[in-house]
Amino acid sequence: MTVTEMKITGDWLHDPKTQAVCAALTAGGHQALLVGGCVRNALLNRPVTDIDIATDATPERVMALAALAGIKAVPTGIDHGTVTLIVKRTPHEVTTFRRDVDTDGRHATVQFSGDVAEDARRRDFTMNALYARPDGRVVDPLGGLPDVCARHLRFVGDPAERIREDYLRILRFFRFHAWYGDPDHGIDADGLAACAAAIDGLETLSRERVGAELRKLLSAPDPAPAVASMAQSGILAAILPGADDRALSPLVHLEDGASPDWLRRLAALGGADVAVRLRLSRAEARDLSALRDAMASMETPAVLGWQLGQSRGMDALLLRAAVLGQPVPPQASAELARGAATAFPVTATDLPNLIGPALGQELKRLRKRWLASDLWLSRADLLG
Repeated sequence: MTVTEMKITGDWLHDPKTQAVCAALTAGGHQALLVGGCVRNALLNRPVTDIDIATDATPERVMALAALAGIKAVPTGIDHGTVTLIVKRTPHEVTTFRRDVDTDGRHATVQFSGDVAEDARRRDFTMNALYARPDGRVVDPLGGLPDVCARHLRFVGDPAERIREDYLRILRFFRFHAWYGDPDHGIDADGLAACAAAIDGLETLSRERVGAELRKLLSAPDPAPAVASMAQSGILAAILPGADDRALSPLVHLEDGASPDWLRRLAALGGADVAVRLRLSRAEARDLSALRDAMASMETPAVLGWQLGQSRGMDALLLRAAVLGQPVPPQASAELARGAATAFPVTATDLPNLIGPALGQELKRLRKRWLASDLWLSRADLLG
């Protein structure tokens, strides 16, 4: 086990609940190592949300040690070595060191191990194969520390072998590059080539898994370079036939600090049967369709505000500007707000002499006139 001189820190590391879990394991003579995203994010000065712990203790031993320490233990994934220890309602996943015995591209049969290096070798990327002791000292079994410091996303060992173990790693490669890679140094060439060579493996993935990965990728601060690499390698077309990434980079630029919105960015990509291919909810599919229609229309900002609301109306204007290579129109926000706050001034009660289809047709005609006036015509104007 390679223990480095580098240390991570943070309030999460010194949280008494986390330290209690680690102490329960070390009191029994076992290792307690923080692992994965919490270590990576701490090294990159990113927020830490999930805290995972790896140990050489078997799941049964973890549960026994938890009982001795008065900690509730839940066997959430005991066949794969995971026990959840709950301290003051805060869950901590504790997983026994493992090595893969067999994989089928989706699932792995594992065998428990006492060697942290074996556990590290089954992980996807070197920046995710870093551990830390409870005092923050970084443990680097595979020499991945320089990669995370350089923000170089690289597969552990042979990229082709890692991908064959789980084809979702193709999409994770682009997602992690978008979130943690250094955009000035480009994507790892060996990893990209391995992903392109294994493109047929994407067919084995469920639409839910593909959709979840693409959401996370498009939620990155700037996913455009990673998505461009996906397009160049044929992977984007494999998961979203007909998609085109050319508007994505201009869109990110036009967002200018606005909160990333994966659905807005998905609308920029387009493609065939997107809602089905990514298993979008009905509401998401409806919003996506409305955005695609609006970005191709010539509706004014006020009309878009009335149709979509202020937020989605601005999304449509950003998309339209990205496609056309133009800035968002001046006063767009004010006009969107005007439209969102305006109601069609005519109701059925204003047309007492009409019923049934004739009433519907007249309301439709008046609404068309009102929209053509950019929402300026009043009730009197429309009924006069």
